[in-house]
Amino acid sequence: MRTDQPNRIRFRPHGAIAIAALVAMIGAVPLATAGWYYLPVLLVPLAVVVWALRAGTDVSRDGLRVRALLGQRRIGWSEVSELGADRRGRVLARLTDGQVVPLTSVRDRDLPRLVKLGSPGQ
Repeated sequence: MRTDQPNRIRFRPHGAIAIAALVAMIGAVPLATAGWYYLPVLLVPLAVVVWALRAGTDVSRDGLRVRALLGQRRIGWSEVSELGADRRGRVLARLTDGQVVPLTSVRDRDLPRLVKLGSPGQ
């Protein structure tokens, strides 16, 4: 194993998404203060901020960890039968049991780095 290769790669949504959601939340404050029944309007940009800060995919020699707004899933490399991209450029992992798991924030151009880290003996 080469020492200059990373042992973990983290894929996250672009930071501009969180900033845009914060701006939307600030813009929604006047509406939310117009009446208590408008308060749920603040929940949408808040959920987007939390998702942008939390979601992503961590790739290591042990496997994948896919994180979403409310949960996460750990997938060992032995469970992955195939990695590929869809027509929109998002990377999907097909598991040995037939499930297809989208890898949050991983694009088709990232596949070579993903495969290199997951390959045994590298």
